[in-house]
Amino acid sequence: MTHPVDVHVGKRIRQRRWLTGMTQQQLAEQVGIKFQQIQKYETGANRVSASRLWDIADALDVPVSFFFEGLDAEEGELAKKVPADLMGDKEALDLIRSYYAIPENQRRRLFELARVLSDVA
Repeated sequence: MTHPVDVHVGKRIRQRRWLTGMTQQQLAEQVGIKFQQIQKYETGANRVSASRLWDIADALDVPVSFFFEGLDAEEGELAKKVPADLMGDKEALDLIRSYYAIPENQRRRLFELARVLSDVA
């Protein structure tokens, strides 16, 4: 049976990998393992060791703590406002990746527009 923390860490690995546009194969090569192992980490089927998580964090250019962010929020108010699987949704991650590809001044204007539209709805 998978542990909720392993599932959360796996989701965060997948989230960051998607945001950077990296494939499972590319991440696996950087870490020195097979892509099937990345698949197992991302689903929470296999637990990531501390040293492997360190290598993955280095390959994805994030601190190790990134993978544990949001654990408390999953059961708090944030979970009530945002679907738990939002960061596991490829379309949502594509939208985020596209958003950050927009020049900053235009991105700020798009953000304000989205905020206004969400207040109206």
